[in-house]
Amino acid sequence: MKPLKTEYFKILEEAIDRHRRETGVAPTILELVGRTGIPQATVSRYLRYMNAHGMIEYAGHRRIRTQAASREEAETLEIPLVGSIACGLPLLAEENIEEYVRLPETLVGKGDFFILRANGCSMIKAGIDDGDLVVIRQQEDAEPGQIVVALVDDESATLKRYYPRRNSRVDLVPENDSFRTQTIDLSVQHLAIQGVAVKVIKNLD
Repeated sequence: MKPLKTEYFKILEEAIDRHRRETGVAPTILELVGRTGIPQATVSRYLRYMNAHGMIEYAGHRRIRTQAASREEAETLEIPLVGSIACGLPLLAEENIEEYVRLPETLVGKGDFFILRANGCSMIKAGIDDGDLVVIRQQEDAEPGQIVVALVDDESATLKRYYPRRNSRVDLVPENDSFRTQTIDLSVQHLAIQGVAVKVIKNLD
């Protein structure tokens, strides 16, 4: 058996990580052959050796992960991205989830999160424009003035500032002078807070 070339370890690890960054999935053996120019039988042999010696995790088709990728995944959160919320559906119902996004825990903190795609321009003064992605921490209560995802009478969710009153009323306040404050009378309406906005992800012009 030919001796192993140590430089192949680094070449394969870099190819695996590069493929995952560019495509979102782990490469196949044939894709590694295309990226590295290393023969297929050699790639298979090295992957088995690297797995046996703890250099990578390799468990078959598209199930390859380097140590760097494992560390990165351990430090990130997989967060569901939801779009327009259909009436009557729970916010995180499968029908609402468009995809999953990984974000560093250092960026959003600890907790359970989802990402809401902003629809409209009612919160532009808060820096939230149409199409922006808003990271929401799941929780059922909020402090006055926080931006919340509120569900009124089990209908569509809305993103507004939350201001409770003493008389069993709650104001959901937009950040755009063209929009009116929505006042909820809790004696006759149901209001459920589904989370508090913590970050905005946007494209820059």
